Amino acid sequence: MAEKQEEPSNAQNGEPDNAEEGEGKKKKKVKREDLPPFEIVTGERLPAIFFKFQFRNVEYSSGRNKTFLCYVIETQGKESVTSRGYLEDEHAAAHAEIAFFNTILPKCESSLRYNVTWYVSSSPCVTCADRITETLKKNKNLRLTIMVGRLFMWEEPEMQAALKKMKSAGCKLRIMKPQDFEYVWQNFVEQEEGEEAKAFVPWEDIQENFQYYEEKLAEILH
Repeated sequence: MAEKQEEPSNAQNGEPDNAEEGEGKKKKKVKREDLPPFEIVTGERLPAIFFKFQFRNVEYSSGRNKTFLCYVIETQGKESVTSRGYLEDEHAAAHAEIAFFNTILPKCESSLRYNVTWYVSSSPCVTCADRITETLKKNKNLRLTIMVGRLFMWEEPEMQAALKKMKSAGCKLRIMKPQDFEYVWQNFVEQEEGEEAKAFVPWEDIQENFQYYEEKLAEILH
């Protein structure tokens, strides 16, 4: 699902030039080197600088060639359990959406009900959309809501058809409102240690871009 373009520099990505060094320290902190690709520590938060760049709902997403997926899983049985985390599709060949079903929720127990919400930087590619449709058809006890910052290649007929199939399979696809970006900021973004949590600051065109994508999605799914 990643938008395949020439890899920009860290500075273009909105990342400091020493981002790799800083990320290396983070990996040691959570022992990520001991984890298989995409296994995410529950409650782990993504760096603010990644959120501000990757989730921004711009019309032309130049340089945004990763997918960030934040998830909330509500499992309902004798007891209700909620888990959350995030993953990104840089660490393995699979895209984040497929990695979620391969590693985070590989099996849905028939005796349980699953309400899953994703907050994703952009909508899925055709391959990922087909996997989502297939998974929902196989698991009638799974409810999936996908909140996306941007629409990926929405003008392509094949992409539009894949999104319609997702809807027919029961997936609720929504464009993230400013309040949804604020929710992700509060629940999935790292805050500096020892500092009070910083308030979410909307970017200048956040509302206009939401309305733009909401109109396009409505046209596709009508």
